[in-house]
Amino acid sequence: MAKTATAEASAKKSSNKKEKALVIVESPAKSKTIRKILGDSYQIEASFGHIRDLPQNVLGFDVNNGFTPSFVIIPEKKKVVTKLNDLAKKSDKVYLASDPDREGEAIAWHVRQVLDVPEDKVFRIEFNEITPKAVKYAVEHSRSIDMDKVKAQQTRQILDKLVGYKLSPVLWKRLGNYHLSAGRVQSVALRMICEREDEIEAFVPVEYWSIHTELEKEGGVFEAELSKYKDKKVEIKNEEEAQKIVDFLSDKSTEYKVSKITNKNTQRKPTAPFITSTLQREASSKLGYGVQKTMQIAQKLYEGIELENGAVGLITYMRTDSVRISDDAQAMAKDFILKNYGEK
Repeated sequence: MAKTATAEASAKKSSNKKEKALVIVESPAKSKTIRKILGDSYQIEASFGHIRDLPQNVLGFDVNNGFTPSFVIIPEKKKVVTKLNDLAKKSDKVYLASDPDREGEAIAWHVRQVLDVPEDKVFRIEFNEITPKAVKYAVEHSRSIDMDKVKAQQTRQILDKLVGYKLSPVLWKRLGNYHLSAGRVQSVALRMICEREDEIEAFVPVEYWSIHTELEKEGGVFEAELSKYKDKKVEIKNEEEAQKIVDFLSDKSTEYKVSKITNKNTQRKPTAPFITSTLQREASSKLGYGVQKTMQIAQKLYEGIELENGAVGLITYMRTDSVRISDDAQAMAKDFILKNYGEK
């Protein structure tokens, strides 16, 4: 009887045992916010960005065999890889929670490649805002790694290196600076700017004048543009011609004829939510912030800021070209507006 009771107690204890899960994020700054949301049964660790890369000083891919890349662990990340592997082996489930973009998908894939654990215990999760609802929903709706995004990131990486290897020596030779490197974006953009500048320099400007006046009808004043002068279409090429017409129009005997009045209804819509480029542009024009400073501040707001009740993520993911806002964020914004500004 004693043995049977002990066995039952042991089985009950085993069934009540909580699963231990490991969540791997890119940045340690997110850890505190996510740990607060998921609780003590989840351990949050960071990969500190990419853990593997193309090898230095060689191309790292076979141009004659479909550009197949060969990746190596970044030397300073070897300890991180060892730690992640040790924790993954002790965990029942591993969640790859890198950012929801191409780069984040590639980081998740690289981490999966170095983890020496069974396939069925590793899951990919993503969220666009670090809020309790979004993070818990992501854990409950995990998916496999999106290889289309991974291949897209690798293509970009290969192009960067391919262009850099071909063009960087030209920079070194012309500018004598061996620390410079050419990239797939800057190099093409520079060519476009130079070609456009050549067009601007070659352009021969043509002088053109227009004349506007204010007319009054039934107590209302409106602006009108001169379109015909002495029954001919107006083409004023210099100031002298413009002044002659103005002198003629200034004569009290001159009659004006309004040939067309157009009434239009216009709508003014609210500004779209920020995407990466508009966020950077607004921060630059209104606050004088550079791109790096803007993105650093945005990253902190996304990962979580310490408030009265602990770390809270305050904005949705900011590296995006989409203006989509989650239903939660819309509802929260509406509640805030109604509470602070009222229905009108």
